[in-house]
Amino acid sequence: MRIVDLKIQDVAFGGKGVGRQNGKAVFVPYTIEGETVSAEIVREKKQFAEADLVDVKESSLDRVTPECPYFGRCGGCAYQHIAYEHQLAIKWRQVRDVLKRIGKLKDVPMRPIIPSPQQYGYRNRITVHAQDGVIGFFRRDSHRLIDIERCPISRDDVNHALSELRAQQQVRDGHYTLRASPSPRVFSQTNAAVANALRELIVGLVAPNQQLLIDAYCSAGFFAKALLDKFERVIGIDWDRFAIAAAKENASPKETYIAGDVEDVEAAVSAANVEIAGDTAATTMIVDPPATGLSANVRKAIVDLAPDALIYVSCNPPTLARDLKELCEKFTIDSVTPLDMFPQTAEIEVAVHLHA
Repeated sequence: MRIVDLKIQDVAFGGKGVGRQNGKAVFVPYTIEGETVSAEIVREKKQFAEADLVDVKESSLDRVTPECPYFGRCGGCAYQHIAYEHQLAIKWRQVRDVLKRIGKLKDVPMRPIIPSPQQYGYRNRITVHAQDGVIGFFRRDSHRLIDIERCPISRDDVNHALSELRAQQQVRDGHYTLRASPSPRVFSQTNAAVANALRELIVGLVAPNQQLLIDAYCSAGFFAKALLDKFERVIGIDWDRFAIAAAKENASPKETYIAGDVEDVEAAVSAANVEIAGDTAATTMIVDPPATGLSANVRKAIVDLAPDALIYVSCNPPTLARDLKELCEKFTIDSVTPLDMFPQTAEIEVAVHLHA
């Protein structure tokens, strides 16, 4: 393999710095735009190459010392070498750029990114893996495990649970989800403070005195229950029956929660005995899909339902951009708000507000 000197021009979505050698893009992890580095080419394709960082010859003023002793080996974090304010700037720019490149959106109405109050010690759960006596996370770009005694981005009680697991005499091979507190088998965000900020953002985006809220991928009603005073009826849909059972607990008469496929959202609305045909001016729909985004059938169902307002919460900007490219044939984007749900990592949460 060969060593090359590169000027890092940008940080791509996913966290790797981008330099160019003879016109070809070279992706180098743990670098910052503006830096000059030496890197070893480890994979070379026709259009691009991937390299490992060998040495930073000219450092960015935004380079800091990582707090985690496993950083650079563990595959979890990508940005601990970058000052937090600059992490936010990178993520904001990545959201804008991916919406332009993939979504073909010309003027993206970006709002400032919402930061995390805690840059470390924020995760309320982690999943560790055990194999042959090693307990930890997967190494970067590998299926091999790295033994982890403490995870600095996790809360103290999560690390206490990790210590208790490690203290056991014989830990069976497998996967172990460690939580800050016992909770039902219901999806929840791992950064509670930013999840609450996201909910407050959505409450502020939704107009009052509306007829119907359709909350797709509603889980236990995290958004829906915060919006009850703005709607006459609320319908939540999720495939997770445990989440729907939790949503139904203490539900008011105006709430209907259905365990089913979001692709059948029109049937779910009909089953709830709600008539919205011809009167969608007082209807809002929230979608919060997994990283794969919305299926073609769900995108079609949203267009067919034609709610007056649509709020799309995404944990994956590329699939968000793909979906918005189609949805914007029917809807107009009012605002795009990135949120830093996962500091020190390359992950980005985004909330997009659209109207018909």
